[in-house]
Amino acid sequence: MPSYTVTVATGSQWFAGTDDYIYITLVGTEGCSERSLLDKPLYNDFERGAVDSYDVNVGEDLGELEVVKLEKNKYWVQDDWYCKYVTVKTPSGDYVEFPCFRWLVDDKEVVLRDGRARLPQDDKTRMAKQHRRKELETRQKIYRWKEWQPGIPMSIDANKHSELPRDVQFDSEKGVDFVLNYTKAIENLCVNQFMHMFQSSWRDLCDFEAIFVRIKNTISEYVMQHWKEDFMFGYQYLNGCNPVIIRKCSKLPEKFPVTHEMVEDCLERDLTLEQEIQAGNIYIADYEILEGITANSTDPCTPQHIAASIVLLYKNVQNKVMPLAIQLGQTPGEDNPIFLPSDGQYDWMLAKIWARSSDFHTHQTVTHLLRTHLISEVFGIAMFRQLPCVHPVYKLILPHVRFTIAINTKAREQLICESGIFDKANGTGGGGHVEMIQRAMKTFTYKSLCFPDEIKSRGVESQEELPFYFYRDDGNAVWEAIKSDEKVQKDEEIQAFVKDVCSFGMQDFDSCEFPKSLKTRKELIEYLTAIIFTSSAQHAAVNFGQYDWCSWIPNSPSTMRKPPPSKKGVADVQLIIDSLPDRGRSCWHLGAVWALSQFQENEVFLGMYTDEHFIEKPVKDAMKAFRKRLADITSTIKRRNEGKKLPYYYLSPDKIPCSVAV
Repeated sequence: MPSYTVTVATGSQWFAGTDDYIYITLVGTEGCSERSLLDKPLYNDFERGAVDSYDVNVGEDLGELEVVKLEKNKYWVQDDWYCKYVTVKTPSGDYVEFPCFRWLVDDKEVVLRDGRARLPQDDKTRMAKQHRRKELETRQKIYRWKEWQPGIPMSIDANKHSELPRDVQFDSEKGVDFVLNYTKAIENLCVNQFMHMFQSSWRDLCDFEAIFVRIKNTISEYVMQHWKEDFMFGYQYLNGCNPVIIRKCSKLPEKFPVTHEMVEDCLERDLTLEQEIQAGNIYIADYEILEGITANSTDPCTPQHIAASIVLLYKNVQNKVMPLAIQLGQTPGEDNPIFLPSDGQYDWMLAKIWARSSDFHTHQTVTHLLRTHLISEVFGIAMFRQLPCVHPVYKLILPHVRFTIAINTKAREQLICESGIFDKANGTGGGGHVEMIQRAMKTFTYKSLCFPDEIKSRGVESQEELPFYFYRDDGNAVWEAIKSDEKVQKDEEIQAFVKDVCSFGMQDFDSCEFPKSLKTRKELIEYLTAIIFTSSAQHAAVNFGQYDWCSWIPNSPSTMRKPPPSKKGVADVQLIIDSLPDRGRSCWHLGAVWALSQFQENEVFLGMYTDEHFIEKPVKDAMKAFRKRLADITSTIKRRNEGKKLPYYYLSPDKIPCSVAV
């Protein structure tokens, strides 16, 4: 009687094991085994991290194995089980791998195909085609689109984390509880003693050190020491938390009437301002998106204010980017002066603080939330809806949407919801952040996710013209490493995936220009690279530096309590203190940027593939080569950073998580 040896691996994450009954059925081209209970008498099967083997006897050889069916039935109470994989040794001695890497919940079953990647046209048998179709039909009922707010990318149809499909939930919900994490952060940072004085102002700028003494690092300390200096202000446009705003200025906008006479004392090349522009030495940062955004009014006792600043920047002869002029509103006039380095010390300091606050809001809501979190969720939902497990693109993308749907759902549940944590500290809380996303969607394009195109669109692609832009240089290196030329032919599932992203996830906005189909291999490579880069490298670049650059409150105020100055000569230390966040909001802000800058426990970094969805040797060889390219980039970045007071490491591959998970 032919015998098959079945090996079943249980996951090692929390609660992965089960006491429920597990059954298996083997289905081949020549027959089907009976439904067999996998059980070893006097032995506790399917414990967390266990690998258990069983013999399954059949009446005759089953031929080539097509699928393996696993079933879980309740023993005492429902006990979820996480299966990593099943391996079957056939009577002829061959081994067939069936990757699973998913949860079996309730009295449910899962049907697995072997680990070879297959396009739709590769499936020839009726069973294979039927399995493929049924899997997607089931998933489309589970992973449903929902509009969280009008005019923004669609999200998963779940109001809270516990309503999500089990396969996309966190292993431990406790680990991503924002309220718990922020409370823990505030305790760890020893700032809870200030919380009872929630609305009281600090007495002096030095007082901010009182909530800055517990956790320091090289960059945050350097920021605290040098935040008043113009070079530090300008440097952040290249390598700070939000290095995507600066663009080359080819012509001064009419709304920002800076003249040569205003800035000539700051120009170092014996050129006029217009000549400096023509020479490519002038850059601009325009926060127009903040114009008219509703400021946080959740606390009527403490009015909060927002400014749509415009900043002119100058690359000097030392190739440092320095602020040249700042206007705190979009409409020029007597009540909206242009602040200059030649102004009084406190006028210029306050103008820079306002510009940094504008940058903070744009970073948090557009650069970070919209352009990494929300768009990665769209890709993830569409993937689950349109690509079966055997599709090579599913196998490729899956590690890069790990926990993304979960973290976004948790954010909507606790962080960016009405009366959520976002409202406690941020000037755009109370609905302004939603307005910003809606406005940003009008200019958000697919090409802006393609790193080389985005860099070129801002006119900052040249290393000679703009050196020391490490975000650009490291980003280009990682983009090229991710870029794959593996042959993946066009098929209807890929087309359905791309169309789902555009027509449903992005709500078919005309302005976004997301493709509805992919016609060439080159287009597919770019599309997949954009997905992977956005969810890994781009998120790392704009997320994990938040404590470094934003923990010193005057350098990145999350809100301002006084309106922007409407004339020069009125600023002093007291006005600056009264404008900056009060003690309570400063504490919430500090706890937030600390918590958001932490890696997940058991983080999976770029190039790590803890779940083996691909079993083919050529693919495994490609993964090995990919890791080698990443290791080379890591070594290059490490050498460049040696001895630097401001090292740039956010795009070092060994510090880039695979997915948006925090």
